[in-house]
Amino acid sequence: MEIDDKSMKLRIYVSNTDMYKREPLYQFLARTARDMGMAGATNYKGFMGYGTSSDLMPLDSWKYAEKVPVTVEIVDREEQIRDYLATIQPQLDMQPKGCLVTMQSVDVIFIKHGEKQ
Repeated sequence: MEIDDKSMKLRIYVSNTDMYKREPLYQFLARTARDMGMAGATNYKGFMGYGTSSDLMPLDSWKYAEKVPVTVEIVDREEQIRDYLATIQPQLDMQPKGCLVTMQSVDVIFIKHGEKQ
C-alpha cells in the first residue's frame, strides 16, 4: 500500500467468543489478512457493547464479563479489501450470532514501512 493508492478501511465487529473451527474468529480474520499479503490488521478489544443478538449489561457487570466486543480493522488498497471480503464471506455467513462489516474510503497521508523481522 502506498500513499497514492485508493485506500479503504474495513471494520469487522465480532465477539471474542465467536469461533471459526477451533480458533477465535478475530484471530482467524487477522491471520487470513496476513496470509493474503494485506498491509496489516489490528484487533481492538472493547469493554462494553451489544449487538442484534445480545442485551446491554449494566456497566458494573462488564468487569466480570467473559464476552466482549472485538473489532478487526484493516486498511489497504480497495482491490485487496474486496478480495479479502470475498475470501472471508463464507466464514462470516456461518456465524450463528452474527457480525457487522463496514467499509469506508480513507486518505492515507503517511506510511513508513518497517523492516521485516
